Amino acid sequence: MIKGRHLTALGIASVASLALAGCATSAPADSDEKIELSMLVNVTPNLTEEYWNDLVAPFEKEHDNIDVVIQNPGAEGVHAAVPRLLAAGDAPDIVQSMAPTTEIAPELVDLSEYDWATSGPLAEQYTIDGKHYMAGIGVQLQSLFFYNKTAFAEAGITGTPTTVDELTEALGKLKTAGWTPVQTGGDWMTSHTLQTLGLPSIITEYPDWFQEMSAGELTFGDTYKQAVDTYAEWVAEGYIPKEALGIKYPDAEQAFLSGKTAVYSMGSWFAGTQANAADSADIGVFRAPAFDAGSQPSMGANIASPYSIMKSSEHQDAAADLIEYLVTDQDAVSSQLAVDGNFRDGYEYEMTPLGEELLAIVAETPADAYTPTGNGYGERTLPSEYSNELNTQTQALIGGTSAQEMLDAMDAWFLANAS
Repeated sequence: MIKGRHLTALGIASVASLALAGCATSAPADSDEKIELSMLVNVTPNLTEEYWNDLVAPFEKEHDNIDVVIQNPGAEGVHAAVPRLLAAGDAPDIVQSMAPTTEIAPELVDLSEYDWATSGPLAEQYTIDGKHYMAGIGVQLQSLFFYNKTAFAEAGITGTPTTVDELTEALGKLKTAGWTPVQTGGDWMTSHTLQTLGLPSIITEYPDWFQEMSAGELTFGDTYKQAVDTYAEWVAEGYIPKEALGIKYPDAEQAFLSGKTAVYSMGSWFAGTQANAADSADIGVFRAPAFDAGSQPSMGANIASPYSIMKSSEHQDAAADLIEYLVTDQDAVSSQLAVDGNFRDGYEYEMTPLGEELLAIVAETPADAYTPTGNGYGERTLPSEYSNELNTQTQALIGGTSAQEMLDAMDAWFLANAS
Protein backbone atom coordinates (compact mmCIF):
# COMPACT_ATOMS: atom_id res chain seq x y z
CA MET A 1 0.00 0.00 0.00
CA ILE A 2 1.01 3.50 -0.49
CA LYS A 3 1.44 5.31 2.87
CA GLY A 4 1.35 9.06 3.24
CA ARG A 5 5.04 9.71 3.87
CA HIS A 6 6.58 12.78 2.27
CA LEU A 7 10.05 14.04 1.52
CA THR A 8 11.08 16.70 3.99
CA ALA A 9 11.78 20.23 2.84
CA LEU A 10 15.32 19.86 4.19
CA GLY A 11 15.85 16.73 2.10
CA ILE A 12 14.70 18.48 -1.04
CA ALA A 13 16.68 21.62 -0.32
CA SER A 14 19.86 19.59 0.03
CA VAL A 15 19.52 18.30 -3.51
CA ALA A 16 17.85 21.23 -5.23
CA SER A 17 21.05 22.19 -6.98
CA LEU A 18 21.18 18.79 -8.64
CA ALA A 19 17.96 19.56 -10.50
CA LEU A 20 19.92 22.08 -12.51
CA ALA A 21 21.76 19.18 -14.09
CA GLY A 22 18.45 18.73 -15.87
CA CYS A 23 17.96 16.76 -18.99
CA ALA A 24 21.06 14.86 -19.86
CA THR A 25 21.48 13.31 -23.30
CA SER A 26 19.21 10.36 -23.65
CA ALA A 27 19.28 7.41 -26.01
CA PRO A 28 15.93 5.93 -27.10
CA ALA A 29 15.14 2.38 -26.12
CA ASP A 30 15.36 1.14 -29.73
CA SER A 31 18.92 2.40 -30.30
CA ASP A 32 21.98 0.13 -30.35
CA GLU A 33 23.53 1.79 -27.33
CA LYS A 34 23.81 -0.48 -24.32
CA ILE A 35 21.70 1.04 -21.56
CA GLU A 36 21.42 0.20 -17.89
CA LEU A 37 18.21 1.52 -16.38
CA SER A 38 18.00 1.59 -12.60
CA MET A 39 14.54 1.45 -11.02
CA LEU A 40 14.04 2.07 -7.30
CA VAL A 41 10.96 0.11 -6.22
CA ASN A 42 8.87 -0.71 -3.19
CA VAL A 43 9.83 -4.22 -2.04
CA THR A 44 7.23 -6.03 0.08
CA PRO A 45 6.21 -9.64 0.80
CA ASN A 46 4.08 -9.42 -2.36
CA LEU A 47 6.36 -7.21 -4.45
CA THR A 48 9.59 -9.16 -4.13
CA GLU A 49 12.77 -8.45 -6.09
CA GLU A 50 12.07 -11.65 -8.01
CA TYR A 51 8.61 -10.34 -8.91
CA TRP A 52 10.02 -7.05 -10.21
CA ASN A 53 12.66 -8.80 -12.30
CA ASP A 54 10.05 -11.09 -13.81
CA LEU A 55 7.80 -8.11 -14.51
CA VAL A 56 10.40 -6.26 -16.62
CA ALA A 57 11.77 -9.39 -18.32
CA PRO A 58 9.45 -9.17 -21.39
CA PHE A 59 10.48 -5.53 -21.91
CA GLU A 60 14.16 -6.50 -21.72
CA LYS A 61 13.53 -9.30 -24.22
CA GLU A 62 12.04 -6.81 -26.69
CA HIS A 63 14.87 -4.32 -26.05
CA ASP A 64 17.98 -6.46 -25.86
CA ASN A 65 20.18 -3.38 -25.47
CA ILE A 66 18.53 -2.51 -22.13
CA ASP A 67 19.26 -4.03 -18.76
CA VAL A 68 16.76 -3.00 -16.06
CA VAL A 69 18.41 -3.05 -12.63
CA ILE A 70 15.97 -3.32 -9.72
CA GLN A 71 17.02 -1.31 -6.67
CA ASN A 72 15.73 -2.37 -3.25
CA PRO A 73 15.60 0.60 -0.84
CA GLY A 74 15.76 -1.71 2.15
CA ALA A 75 14.26 -0.81 5.49
CA GLU A 76 14.39 2.96 4.90
CA GLY A 77 11.88 2.73 2.04
CA VAL A 78 11.66 4.54 -1.28
CA HIS A 79 10.71 7.96 0.08
CA ALA A 80 13.65 8.11 2.47
CA ALA A 81 16.10 6.68 -0.07
CA VAL A 82 15.46 9.22 -2.83
CA PRO A 83 16.94 12.35 -1.17
CA ARG A 84 19.89 10.32 0.09
CA LEU A 85 20.62 8.97 -3.39
CA LEU A 86 20.19 12.38 -4.99
CA ALA A 87 22.58 13.97 -2.52
CA ALA A 88 25.09 11.22 -3.26
CA GLY A 89 24.79 11.76 -7.02
CA ASP A 90 23.54 8.21 -7.40
CA ALA A 91 19.85 8.71 -8.14
CA PRO A 92 17.96 5.97 -10.01
CA ASP A 93 16.54 6.57 -13.47
CA ILE A 94 13.01 5.61 -12.39
CA VAL A 95 11.29 5.76 -9.01
CA GLN A 96 8.23 3.66 -8.25
CA SER A 97 5.68 4.25 -5.45
CA MET A 98 6.59 7.90 -4.80
CA ALA A 99 3.61 10.17 -5.41
CA PRO A 100 4.74 13.59 -6.71
CA THR A 101 4.34 16.62 -4.44
CA THR A 102 5.28 20.25 -4.91
CA GLU A 103 8.47 19.52 -2.95
CA ILE A 104 9.78 16.73 -5.18
CA ALA A 105 8.45 17.99 -8.55
CA PRO A 106 11.63 19.98 -9.43
CA GLU A 107 13.57 16.70 -9.40
CA LEU A 108 11.21 14.92 -11.81
CA VAL A 109 10.78 14.84 -15.59
CA ASP A 110 7.56 16.38 -16.92
CA LEU A 111 5.73 13.53 -18.69
CA SER A 112 2.97 15.72 -20.16
CA GLU A 113 4.00 14.96 -23.75
CA TYR A 114 3.03 11.29 -23.32
CA ASP A 115 -0.57 10.19 -23.79
CA TRP A 116 -0.05 7.21 -21.49
CA ALA A 117 0.81 9.62 -18.67
CA THR A 118 -1.88 12.24 -19.26
CA SER A 119 -4.74 9.78 -19.77
CA GLY A 120 -3.86 7.23 -17.07
CA PRO A 121 -5.62 6.58 -13.76
CA LEU A 122 -5.93 9.67 -11.52
CA ALA A 123 -3.66 11.55 -13.91
CA GLU A 124 -5.40 14.91 -13.50
CA GLN A 125 -5.63 14.60 -9.72
CA TYR A 126 -1.86 14.26 -9.45
CA THR A 127 -0.89 17.19 -11.69
CA ILE A 128 1.20 20.04 -10.31
CA ASP A 129 0.95 23.40 -12.12
CA GLY A 130 -0.78 21.49 -14.92
CA LYS A 131 2.18 19.15 -15.41
CA HIS A 132 2.20 15.36 -15.18
CA TYR A 133 5.13 13.97 -13.21
CA MET A 134 4.01 10.37 -12.86
CA ALA A 135 2.02 7.56 -14.47
CA GLY A 136 0.33 4.81 -12.49
CA ILE A 137 -1.28 1.46 -13.11
CA GLY A 138 -4.60 1.85 -11.29
CA VAL A 139 -6.22 3.02 -8.08
CA GLN A 140 -6.26 2.04 -4.44
CA LEU A 141 -9.69 2.90 -3.13
CA GLN A 142 -9.75 4.32 0.38
CA SER A 143 -13.33 5.34 1.26
CA LEU A 144 -14.69 1.85 1.85
CA PHE A 145 -16.47 -0.13 4.52
CA PHE A 146 -16.02 -3.90 4.37
CA TYR A 147 -18.73 -5.85 6.15
CA ASN A 148 -19.42 -9.34 7.44
CA LYS A 149 -22.40 -10.61 5.48
CA THR A 150 -23.28 -13.15 8.16
CA ALA A 151 -23.36 -10.42 10.81
CA PHE A 152 -25.63 -8.26 8.66
CA ALA A 153 -28.00 -11.17 8.08
CA GLU A 154 -28.15 -12.03 11.78
CA ALA A 155 -28.88 -8.39 12.62
CA GLY A 156 -31.69 -8.24 10.05
CA ILE A 157 -29.90 -5.74 7.79
CA THR A 158 -31.06 -6.44 4.24
CA GLY A 159 -29.13 -3.83 2.28
CA THR A 160 -25.89 -1.88 2.51
CA PRO A 161 -26.17 1.66 3.94
CA THR A 162 -26.29 4.57 1.50
CA THR A 163 -26.39 7.32 4.15
CA VAL A 164 -24.49 7.83 7.39
CA ASP A 165 -27.77 7.69 9.32
CA GLU A 166 -28.48 4.27 7.81
CA LEU A 167 -24.97 3.13 8.74
CA THR A 168 -25.40 4.33 12.33
CA GLU A 169 -28.74 2.51 12.54
CA ALA A 170 -27.09 -0.65 11.20
CA LEU A 171 -24.35 -0.46 13.82
CA GLY A 172 -27.01 -0.30 16.53
CA LYS A 173 -28.70 -3.42 15.15
CA LEU A 174 -25.36 -5.23 15.02
CA LYS A 175 -24.61 -4.39 18.65
CA THR A 176 -28.06 -5.58 19.70
CA ALA A 177 -27.43 -8.84 17.82
CA GLY A 178 -24.27 -9.39 19.86
CA TRP A 179 -21.66 -8.27 17.36
CA THR A 180 -18.77 -5.85 17.83
CA PRO A 181 -20.00 -3.30 15.27
CA VAL A 182 -16.79 -1.52 14.17
CA GLN A 183 -13.36 -3.04 13.85
CA THR A 184 -10.64 -0.44 14.23
CA GLY A 185 -7.41 -0.19 16.16
CA GLY A 186 -4.49 1.93 17.20
CA ASP A 187 -1.68 3.03 14.91
CA TRP A 188 -2.92 4.88 11.81
CA MET A 189 -6.18 2.91 11.65
CA THR A 190 -7.99 5.12 14.16
CA SER A 191 -8.20 8.21 11.98
CA HIS A 192 -8.65 6.13 8.82
CA THR A 193 -12.15 5.27 10.03
CA LEU A 194 -12.93 8.93 10.74
CA GLN A 195 -11.70 9.99 7.30
CA THR A 196 -13.78 7.27 5.65
CA LEU A 197 -16.80 8.55 7.52
CA GLY A 198 -16.32 12.25 6.85
CA LEU A 199 -14.06 13.13 3.94
CA PRO A 200 -16.23 11.86 1.02
CA SER A 201 -19.11 14.17 1.93
CA ILE A 202 -16.78 17.05 2.88
CA ILE A 203 -15.06 17.00 -0.51
CA THR A 204 -18.43 16.83 -2.27
CA GLU A 205 -19.40 20.08 -0.52
CA TYR A 206 -15.94 21.67 -0.60
CA PRO A 207 -14.08 20.43 -3.72
CA ASP A 208 -11.05 22.60 -2.89
CA TRP A 209 -11.01 21.59 0.78
CA PHE A 210 -7.31 20.68 0.85
CA GLN A 211 -6.18 23.98 -0.65
CA GLU A 212 -8.62 26.08 1.36
CA MET A 213 -7.68 24.40 4.62
CA SER A 214 -3.99 24.95 3.90
CA ALA A 215 -4.67 28.62 3.17
CA GLY A 216 -6.73 29.09 6.33
CA GLU A 217 -9.89 29.83 4.35
CA LEU A 218 -11.88 26.98 5.95
CA THR A 219 -11.79 25.53 9.44
CA PHE A 220 -11.70 21.94 10.57
CA GLY A 221 -14.35 22.70 13.17
CA ASP A 222 -16.87 23.81 10.55
CA THR A 223 -16.15 21.21 7.86
CA TYR A 224 -15.51 18.09 9.97
CA LYS A 225 -18.04 18.76 12.77
CA GLN A 226 -20.73 16.41 11.48
CA ALA A 227 -18.26 13.55 11.06
CA VAL A 228 -16.58 14.07 14.44
CA ASP A 229 -19.96 14.29 16.20
CA THR A 230 -21.03 11.03 14.56
CA TYR A 231 -17.76 9.30 15.42
CA ALA A 232 -18.12 10.45 19.04
CA GLU A 233 -21.65 9.03 19.05
CA TRP A 234 -20.31 5.69 17.82
CA VAL A 235 -17.82 5.68 20.68
CA ALA A 236 -20.45 6.64 23.27
CA GLU A 237 -22.82 3.91 22.07
CA GLY A 238 -20.07 1.29 22.19
CA TYR A 239 -20.03 0.75 18.43
CA ILE A 240 -16.30 1.54 18.56
CA PRO A 241 -14.86 -0.22 21.64
CA LYS A 242 -12.52 1.95 23.69
CA GLU A 243 -10.08 -0.95 24.00
CA ALA A 244 -9.56 -0.74 20.21
CA LEU A 245 -6.63 1.60 20.78
CA GLY A 246 -4.54 -1.32 21.97
CA ILE A 247 -5.12 -3.36 18.81
CA LYS A 248 -2.36 -3.49 16.20
CA TYR A 249 -3.09 -3.45 12.47
CA PRO A 250 -2.36 -7.16 11.80
CA ASP A 251 -4.52 -8.19 14.76
CA ALA A 252 -7.40 -5.95 13.68
CA GLU A 253 -7.21 -7.35 10.18
CA GLN A 254 -7.21 -10.93 11.44
CA ALA A 255 -10.11 -10.31 13.82
CA PHE A 256 -12.27 -9.08 10.96
CA LEU A 257 -11.11 -11.78 8.54
CA SER A 258 -11.95 -14.50 11.04
CA GLY A 259 -15.49 -13.20 11.53
CA LYS A 260 -15.21 -11.71 15.01
CA THR A 261 -16.39 -8.21 14.04
CA ALA A 262 -18.95 -6.73 11.67
CA VAL A 263 -17.66 -3.61 9.85
CA TYR A 264 -14.09 -2.69 8.92
CA SER A 265 -12.96 0.52 7.24
CA MET A 266 -9.91 -0.20 5.11
CA GLY A 267 -8.42 0.44 1.67
CA SER A 268 -9.03 -1.79 -1.32
CA TRP A 269 -5.75 -3.64 -0.72
CA PHE A 270 -7.69 -5.61 1.89
CA ALA A 271 -9.18 -7.60 -0.99
CA GLY A 272 -5.70 -8.91 -1.76
CA THR A 273 -5.27 -9.87 1.88
CA GLN A 274 -8.58 -11.69 1.90
CA ALA A 275 -7.79 -13.48 -1.35
CA ASN A 276 -4.60 -14.90 0.19
CA ALA A 277 -6.16 -15.84 3.53
CA ALA A 278 -6.40 -19.52 4.36
CA ASP A 279 -9.85 -18.94 5.80
CA SER A 280 -12.14 -15.94 5.71
CA ALA A 281 -15.60 -14.87 6.76
CA ASP A 282 -18.12 -14.05 4.01
CA ILE A 283 -17.17 -10.42 3.34
CA GLY A 284 -18.70 -7.71 1.17
CA VAL A 285 -17.94 -4.04 0.64
CA PHE A 286 -19.77 -0.75 0.18
CA ARG A 287 -18.52 2.75 -0.52
CA ALA A 288 -18.56 5.29 2.29
CA PRO A 289 -22.12 6.58 2.49
CA ALA A 290 -23.14 10.21 2.23
CA PHE A 291 -24.39 12.40 5.04
CA ASP A 292 -27.12 13.77 2.77
CA ALA A 293 -29.52 11.32 1.15
CA GLY A 294 -29.36 11.33 -2.63
CA SER A 295 -25.89 12.85 -2.93
CA GLN A 296 -22.96 10.99 -4.45
CA PRO A 297 -19.98 11.16 -2.06
CA SER A 298 -16.44 11.47 -3.34
CA MET A 299 -14.15 8.46 -3.26
CA GLY A 300 -10.82 8.66 -1.47
CA ALA A 301 -8.15 7.05 -3.60
CA ASN A 302 -4.42 6.84 -4.11
CA ILE A 303 -2.65 6.06 -7.35
CA ALA A 304 -1.43 2.48 -7.50
CA SER A 305 2.26 2.10 -8.31
CA PRO A 306 3.16 5.56 -9.62
CA TYR A 307 6.27 5.72 -11.80
CA SER A 308 8.39 8.85 -12.23
CA ILE A 309 11.63 9.64 -14.07
CA MET A 310 14.34 11.49 -12.20
CA LYS A 311 15.55 14.60 -14.02
CA SER A 312 19.14 13.56 -13.32
CA SER A 313 18.69 10.42 -15.46
CA GLU A 314 20.94 10.12 -18.52
CA HIS A 315 18.46 7.75 -20.20
CA GLN A 316 15.14 9.56 -20.03
CA ASP A 317 13.79 8.32 -23.38
CA ALA A 318 14.52 4.69 -22.54
CA ALA A 319 13.04 5.22 -19.07
CA ALA A 320 9.87 6.61 -20.66
CA ASP A 321 9.62 3.54 -22.91
CA LEU A 322 9.89 1.25 -19.88
CA ILE A 323 7.22 3.16 -17.95
CA GLU A 324 4.92 3.10 -20.98
CA TYR A 325 5.24 -0.68 -20.99
CA LEU A 326 4.60 -0.94 -17.24
CA VAL A 327 1.44 1.20 -17.31
CA THR A 328 -0.16 0.13 -20.59
CA ASP A 329 0.81 -3.46 -21.44
CA GLN A 330 -2.19 -5.66 -20.65
CA ASP A 331 -0.22 -8.45 -19.03
CA ALA A 332 2.12 -6.13 -17.10
CA VAL A 333 -0.71 -3.98 -15.74
CA SER A 334 -2.93 -6.93 -14.84
CA SER A 335 -0.04 -8.61 -13.04
CA GLN A 336 0.69 -5.51 -10.97
CA LEU A 337 -2.97 -4.99 -10.15
CA ALA A 338 -3.40 -8.58 -9.03
CA VAL A 339 -0.28 -8.87 -6.92
CA ASP A 340 -1.21 -5.94 -4.66
CA GLY A 341 -5.01 -5.92 -4.82
CA ASN A 342 -5.47 -2.81 -6.99
CA PHE A 343 -8.04 -1.95 -9.64
CA ARG A 344 -8.40 -0.33 -13.06
CA ASP A 345 -11.45 -0.36 -15.27
CA GLY A 346 -10.69 -2.34 -18.44
CA TYR A 347 -7.83 -4.33 -16.92
CA GLU A 348 -9.25 -7.45 -15.35
CA TYR A 349 -7.56 -10.35 -13.64
CA GLU A 350 -8.73 -13.41 -11.76
CA MET A 351 -10.63 -11.97 -8.83
CA THR A 352 -12.46 -13.14 -5.77
CA PRO A 353 -16.12 -12.10 -5.40
CA LEU A 354 -14.90 -9.30 -3.11
CA GLY A 355 -12.51 -8.09 -5.78
CA GLU A 356 -15.35 -8.05 -8.30
CA GLU A 357 -17.44 -5.89 -5.94
CA LEU A 358 -14.56 -3.43 -5.72
CA LEU A 359 -14.07 -3.36 -9.48
CA ALA A 360 -17.76 -2.49 -9.83
CA ILE A 361 -17.21 0.50 -7.51
CA VAL A 362 -14.28 1.62 -9.67
CA ALA A 363 -16.38 1.28 -12.82
CA GLU A 364 -19.19 3.44 -11.40
CA THR A 365 -16.95 6.18 -9.98
CA PRO A 366 -16.46 9.20 -12.31
CA ALA A 367 -12.86 10.26 -12.84
CA ASP A 368 -13.49 13.63 -11.18
CA ALA A 369 -15.04 12.06 -8.06
CA TYR A 370 -11.76 10.86 -6.54
CA THR A 371 -10.12 12.72 -3.68
CA PRO A 372 -6.87 12.42 -1.77
CA THR A 373 -6.89 11.35 1.84
CA GLY A 374 -4.41 12.04 4.64
CA ASN A 375 -1.93 14.78 3.76
CA GLY A 376 -2.99 14.69 0.11
CA TYR A 377 -1.02 14.67 -3.15
CA GLY A 378 -0.33 16.81 -6.18
CA GLU A 379 -1.50 20.35 -5.49
CA ARG A 380 -4.12 19.18 -3.00
CA THR A 381 -2.06 18.87 0.15
CA LEU A 382 -2.32 19.82 3.81
CA PRO A 383 0.40 21.05 6.19
CA SER A 384 3.01 18.46 7.06
CA GLU A 385 2.11 16.16 9.97
CA TYR A 386 -1.64 16.63 9.52
CA SER A 387 -2.21 12.88 9.37
CA ASN A 388 -0.30 12.32 12.60
CA GLU A 389 -2.17 15.10 14.40
CA LEU A 390 -5.55 13.86 13.18
CA ASN A 391 -4.68 10.38 14.40
CA THR A 392 -3.60 11.67 17.80
CA GLN A 393 -6.80 13.65 18.25
CA THR A 394 -9.02 10.80 17.04
CA GLN A 395 -7.41 8.47 19.55
CA ALA A 396 -8.08 11.09 22.23
CA LEU A 397 -11.73 11.04 21.15
CA ILE A 398 -11.89 7.31 21.84
CA GLY A 399 -10.07 7.89 25.12
CA GLY A 400 -12.70 10.31 26.43
CA THR A 401 -12.09 13.73 24.84
CA SER A 402 -15.34 15.36 23.73
CA ALA A 403 -16.13 16.03 20.09
CA GLN A 404 -15.92 19.78 20.62
CA GLU A 405 -12.56 19.50 22.37
CA MET A 406 -11.21 17.55 19.41
CA LEU A 407 -12.54 20.09 16.91
CA ASP A 408 -11.01 22.95 18.93
CA ALA A 409 -7.66 21.13 19.10
CA MET A 410 -7.59 20.58 15.34
CA ASP A 411 -8.54 24.22 14.69
CA ALA A 412 -5.70 25.33 16.92
CA TRP A 413 -3.30 23.03 15.08
CA PHE A 414 -4.31 24.42 11.67
CA LEU A 415 -4.02 27.98 12.97
CA ALA A 416 -0.43 27.24 13.94
CA ASN A 417 0.47 25.31 10.78
CA ALA A 418 -1.56 26.64 7.83
CA SER A 419 0.15 29.12 5.54
